[in-house]
Amino acid sequence: MSLSKPGKSTSEIVVTDISPDGLWVLIVDEEHFLPFSNFPWFKKATVEQILNVITEGPGAYHWPDLDIDLGLDSIRNPEKYPNVAKTDV
Repeated sequence: MSLSKPGKSTSEIVVTDISPDGLWVLIVDEEHFLPFSNFPWFKKATVEQILNVITEGPGAYHWPDLDIDLGLDSIRNPEKYPNVAKTDV
C-alpha cells in the first residue's frame, strides 16, 4: 500500500496562532497578524470561536460564532478601516 501526498488545503484561511496580543491567520500563502488593538472583537472570544472561520468568497472571511466579517484589504490595511463600533474590550 502506498500513501499519497496530502492535497492542497480547501480552506483559503487558517488561524495559525493566538497570542495575548492578537491572532495570526494564513490566507493562501500570506501570513497576517491581527492585533486585538485593531480587531478588538476577537479579544474575549474563545479559541473555538476564533478557529471557526470560513471563506465567504474571494478575499471575504466570516467568523460565524462571533458574527464577524472581514475583507482581505481590512486585514492587510486596518488603518484604512478605523473601528467605528464601541466595544467593551
